[in-house]
Amino acid sequence: MRSSARPVLLSVVCAAMLSGAVVFGAVPSTGAGASVGSGASVGTATDSGRVEARWVWPTGSRVVERAWEAPSSDYAAGHRGLDVPAALGSTASAVDDGTVAFAGAVGGRTVVTIDHGDGLVSTLDSVTPLVAAGDEVVQGAPVGRVSVGHCPASAPCLHLGARVDGRYVDPMAYLPPAEWPVLLPESAWPG
Repeated sequence: MRSSARPVLLSVVCAAMLSGAVVFGAVPSTGAGASVGSGASVGTATDSGRVEARWVWPTGSRVVERAWEAPSSDYAAGHRGLDVPAALGSTASAVDDGTVAFAGAVGGRTVVTIDHGDGLVSTLDSVTPLVAAGDEVVQGAPVGRVSVGHCPASAPCLHLGARVDGRYVDPMAYLPPAEWPVLLPESAWPG
């Protein structure tokens, strides 16, 4: 039954994502938006009840080359973010207003981390920073240039990570829908 149910479920999930009717990981709150974790707002509810995304795509592209893969534990393997294809040297922009918490090298790769408040942080990996720690940025402002690191020069990308209260979460909950469905890894299927 698992193999026959999967295509139907995938079709329903993809249709919902494309219509913008579903934001995975979002839990409606009693206020105007939805929340994930202990306080990071996902977006604002419209009159139709649909949640509008809080973030913008960091490169303008809404294509996901590699999706979020939740680790089985804090120290297990996984993909703690999503990869957006981007040309080397292209501009990486702030996904939302905030304060640059870090801009520099980590483990041989350069990253920009932005604190958006309420425990929500975005990380852009690998970028040559155009900002410094302490800088205030607005949504869409250039914060770096895509460089080699997370992805190879032969297939460059920007890795977007999201953390709520120090724990990595799926960034898709904060973004407008991708241009086409994001396929889930085999390990994400129930059953």
